Amino acid sequence: MTNVYAVILAAGQGTRMKSKLYKVLHPVCGKPMVEHVVDHIQTLDVERIVTIVGYGAEKVKEQLGEKSEYVLQAEQLGTAHAVQQVEPILGELEGTTIVICGDTPLIRPETMKALFEHHESNHAKATILTAIAEDPTGYGRILRSTDQQVAQIVEQKDATPEQRQVKEINTGTYCFDNKALFAALKLVKNDNAQGEYYLPDVIEILQKQGEVVAAYVTENFAETLGVNDRIALSQAEETMRARINEQHMRNGVTIINPNNTYISVDAQIGRDTVIQPGVIIEGASSIGEDCIIGPNSQIQNSRIGNRTTVHSSVVRESVIGEDTAIGPFAHIRPDSDLGDHVKIGNFVEVKKTKIDNGSKVSHLSYLGDAEVGTEVNIGCGTITVNYDGKNKFKTVIEDNAFVGCNSNLVAPVTVGKGSFVAAGSTITKDIPADALAIARSRQENKDNYVTKLKLK
Repeated sequence: MTNVYAVILAAGQGTRMKSKLYKVLHPVCGKPMVEHVVDHIQTLDVERIVTIVGYGAEKVKEQLGEKSEYVLQAEQLGTAHAVQQVEPILGELEGTTIVICGDTPLIRPETMKALFEHHESNHAKATILTAIAEDPTGYGRILRSTDQQVAQIVEQKDATPEQRQVKEINTGTYCFDNKALFAALKLVKNDNAQGEYYLPDVIEILQKQGEVVAAYVTENFAETLGVNDRIALSQAEETMRARINEQHMRNGVTIINPNNTYISVDAQIGRDTVIQPGVIIEGASSIGEDCIIGPNSQIQNSRIGNRTTVHSSVVRESVIGEDTAIGPFAHIRPDSDLGDHVKIGNFVEVKKTKIDNGSKVSHLSYLGDAEVGTEVNIGCGTITVNYDGKNKFKTVIEDNAFVGCNSNLVAPVTVGKGSFVAAGSTITKDIPADALAIARSRQENKDNYVTKLKLK
């Protein structure tokens, strides 16, 4: 088995995106395009991955981190010139190099592996990943000889009317014998209208040298899509979303309306969970078995236990236990930790708060920077007053406490185990265990007040 290397072309600015964001960093199903490519390559037995960066180099490096090595193409002089920048890293190595564009997030690892195996079995110096396009307009055409070997790649602008009828197209992904690649790159010229050095010219150079040039036809044209503008970005998003949703459904997840469900490529969902329309699951979220994720819910980088329901609510960067009910219209903000058999009702906001097993916050409350014990009942309209305009303070509500409606708990404060807070109270001092705290003005009725007022 030969050593395998990967070169990712990610130096172009992507002006057609009309964006401040570097093209290959535009996300598809929650992950930047170039990171999809790198992650797919990492599933193969690849010795080294080198990403060629240019515009936005530092941001690409920040995104990919140690997943790749990097070289800089300071001046954009074409794809062959870009690959030449890798020579100090890979130029002297024996093996096979896969060259792939950083804006092709849909090419599956299985396709890359099949391309490599086809290259090896044909003892080729170069192998082109091709596809059959119903409308090949704009693509380079693959012309084959009578024995079905690759004879030539003809670009759209150079093709004859007859050649333009050919539907097999060049996808821009290749396998090369590594040393043959860098030797041929030295012979590429830039005598074209753009004055650039093009990687497909390496194919012609190797053919003229009598080397074997092969082509592997992928079965799915859609996965070869290169994203150059917002229209193609939406197409890539749609294709990958369908692929992700189909995989979850095959694994035992019910998705009521796949066309209206948006799941990150890194999300994990257990069997017999039901995903209702309009749901967005982002990042590395994990959802257990037998859950119901109700309509128009958003879950971001969170972990949800088995048999939990999230109904029309937002959960961000938090942990939710088993057999818990969230919503409707609840907002679980980052760093919250909800236990098992917890109830968070409608219009409840929770931020950086731990709520232990069996506790209930049924409606219209805000808990921020709090720690709530087991079997606690939080009445409607309760607020942990955690912020004094400068600093945040913590509220502790111990096990089996009962907090009445419209209570303000002014932190730092502790509500003792088993204690009661009378409705309408503003609590500023700690409450001992099993005590009743009442902090409100005594009611006073003014007899005949309205009548006297009218006489005036």
